[in-house]
Amino acid sequence: MLAIVLHTHMPYVESFGTWPFGEEWLWEAIVGSYAPLLELLDAGAPLTLSLTPVLCDQLEAPGVHERFATFVDDVRRHTHEEDIAGLRAAGHERLARELERSWTDYEAALRELQRRDGDLLAALAPYAQWTSAATHAVLPLLATDDGVRLQVHTGVASHRARFGAGWRGGFWLPECAHVARLEPLLADAGVHATCVELTARHGLGAAEHLRPRLADSGVVLVPIDRASIDLVWSERGYPAHAAYRDYHHHTIHHHTPWSNDGGAYDHPRALATARAHAADFVRRTAARLRDVGAGLPGGGLAVCALDTELLGHWWYEGVAWLGAVVEECSRQQLELVRLDDALERIEPMSGGEPTPADESRTASSRARGFGDEDRPTSWGAHGDLSTWSAPDVADVAFALRQAELEAMAVRPRAGRAALRELLALQSSDWAFMLSRKLAAPYARERLALHRAALEQALLAPERVDPRASRNIAAYV
Repeated sequence: MLAIVLHTHMPYVESFGTWPFGEEWLWEAIVGSYAPLLELLDAGAPLTLSLTPVLCDQLEAPGVHERFATFVDDVRRHTHEEDIAGLRAAGHERLARELERSWTDYEAALRELQRRDGDLLAALAPYAQWTSAATHAVLPLLATDDGVRLQVHTGVASHRARFGAGWRGGFWLPECAHVARLEPLLADAGVHATCVELTARHGLGAAEHLRPRLADSGVVLVPIDRASIDLVWSERGYPAHAAYRDYHHHTIHHHTPWSNDGGAYDHPRALATARAHAADFVRRTAARLRDVGAGLPGGGLAVCALDTELLGHWWYEGVAWLGAVVEECSRQQLELVRLDDALERIEPMSGGEPTPADESRTASSRARGFGDEDRPTSWGAHGDLSTWSAPDVADVAFALRQAELEAMAVRPRAGRAALRELLALQSSDWAFMLSRKLAAPYARERLALHRAALEQALLAPERVDPRASRNIAAYV
């Protein structure tokens, strides 16, 4: 079986800045990813949708639909007109025509939301199976169990409040960041299953990635399958193909009418390439399950986990590729299942021992005082936590731990405003931006803003403006 898990997340940017950094990221994700994906889900695609609470907070915030409509009508309409005129005046007719075509994406997304009374969250609700931590914190880096509980229980409570009692216990660990000490805390919150990245432990392509494990806590640990993910999400993955739209080559108003090969973007050509890549993806995944998973119960389970925003926003043709994958699974007779359904049919492996290739490393780890199962893992760089704790961002990691200790030390006296600012501060996105040097000034600004607001809320809660955090952690 193949399960495609879509991790749908956006740091809280609504009302916190505009161009070049801020809420425009949310509007573009609605146009490129969320609205097109909704059409695919409505058509019955058996995909596993994980929505982070902090994304839901934004989609639920007052006035979001109206401001999105203003962005489309007043901003994107104007910037397309400006760039189309400029390209045409410079003699680039094919590029101008491509921008005329791509403008219709914005019109279509706005029409889709208007057809649904502007409530994108309600439209996604029937498909929201998995939740996550409140504001996407890297849980192994939190300083206290109480801090972990705040993130996890707030996330679970928000999901239940928004989407009802149908939650089956699926919980996305932010950044797939896992360590064994989290498991009892997850179980206490009602978590039944979570995804983990174990490539560094077992090796790329190992059979261990195709079978869930039952931890002593009762939580089912579901390995993601890097062998299938890398077909999409790697430097040489499908999105790098010459025919696809070049995300990095843009006009003065940040529109992208070029393809990766440097020529004018040809949409029909790109869609044909996406269909071919979908057939290739299903063929390779089926072969992997047949060859590697042959001895596993049910033939094995490949979990291809992707950021939803990769599809459509970063990789423009990604949602079209995904739709073609659904069709190809049917044509090639590879069973595509929702992860919750798959876990009801597969008996997870109990415990688990390291593979022979891991024995020397495990012995070395134990000599240093911890076993292989205690080593933190993630889907970040190097499969560890260095993206969020390496020297370049060590000051952030320590500042977040200090802030957490200050807030937890005065619980339950710490008011709701203080807890919301702490949660906002803990978002993994700020350190990620700094590590990757993506919008680093914005990340520093947001860290300073929420740190100052937390101090204010702890020292003088009566002076806190209740509107300052907008809708962040609405269900804390």
